[in-house]
Amino acid sequence: MIKAVFFDFYSTLADYDPPREETQSRLLGELGVEVSPKSLLRPIMLADDFLFQEHARLSLGKRSKEETMALYGQYQGVILREAGLEASPELIGNILKKWMSADLKMALYDDVAPALTKLKEQGLILGLISNVDRDITSVYQELGLANWLQVTVTSREAGFNKPHPGIFQAALKQAGVKPAEAIYVGDQYQIDVVGANGAGMRGILIDRHDFFGDITDSPRIRSLAEVTQHLG
Repeated sequence: MIKAVFFDFYSTLADYDPPREETQSRLLGELGVEVSPKSLLRPIMLADDFLFQEHARLSLGKRSKEETMALYGQYQGVILREAGLEASPELIGNILKKWMSADLKMALYDDVAPALTKLKEQGLILGLISNVDRDITSVYQELGLANWLQVTVTSREAGFNKPHPGIFQAALKQAGVKPAEAIYVGDQYQIDVVGANGAGMRGILIDRHDFFGDITDSPRIRSLAEVTQHLG
């Protein structure tokens, strides 16, 4: 019986407002490169996978400023190439400068409040497990997540990055539940789903844009409203 449901943060509960594909499209347009936001959705998701894998290997907080900037340069290179654009060093450098000066805000997805409210009403323990190596308390509070989530574990606090089982185990310990009694929902297959499964939990992939139909060895949902279908 499922007693707890844990969630990833970025691209699962919250996204940038405006969404990154819109900002990326606008910034590229300012550099004379026209590309639609929609065509950047999948490239950004693939770049996210690259970045999260790198972060799992060695957290950004343990890298030098130069190493971190080089990594973000590679990240932008993935986006540009996947969007069919030339990833020249000049364009990568210019888009990085624009991103660094952009005013970035976060917002919850529309399905978050109703889904978390329903799960909480069912008596489930709700929590957050995120590969964040900085304090996100202010963002967490500003978004109102404290209204629903009783457990919050970040890689900064746990000392482990997903997919290492240690970060999942830290959340399970806080919640006081066994691995088989918990679900973990995230948007990255390797980091979130495989990681959670490796810790004995049930990993669920949230695929909001239906990009990962090839993933068939784990539950895949389009909206958080579908989580209730996997509580049995």
